[in-house]
Amino acid sequence: MTAGRGDRAAPPAPEGHWEVRFADAASAKGWESLAQQARENTYRAWLAMRTTPRPAVESPRHHRLKGSLAHGTHRGQICEQWQIEVTGGGRVWYLLDITRATCWITFASTGHPRATDHR
Repeated sequence: MTAGRGDRAAPPAPEGHWEVRFADAASAKGWESLAQQARENTYRAWLAMRTTPRPAVESPRHHRLKGSLAHGTHRGQICEQWQIEVTGGGRVWYLLDITRATCWITFASTGHPRATDHR
């Protein structure tokens, strides 16, 4: 069975860890493609979301998105939106839902997201 909107991206989070869930079916499908292409890096991205979704020190590979992409809405709540660079082009975007201690994956792809391209 394929994962879809609202499904957990892994086993239930233990105490002190964040849940990682898919915001929609497209992000679940993208996650599967990313995992097939870069298994180890996708696991590291999942682990980062699970343990340190808002790192104290941002890096070029794990940072909050900027401008109009800095926030997103999930279930009527405005949340910070973050990005993890999984491969040279592959990205995972997620919303940080602090009230539910959940990272909602909103985008996952093996290709670079066009929304961040500057013209």
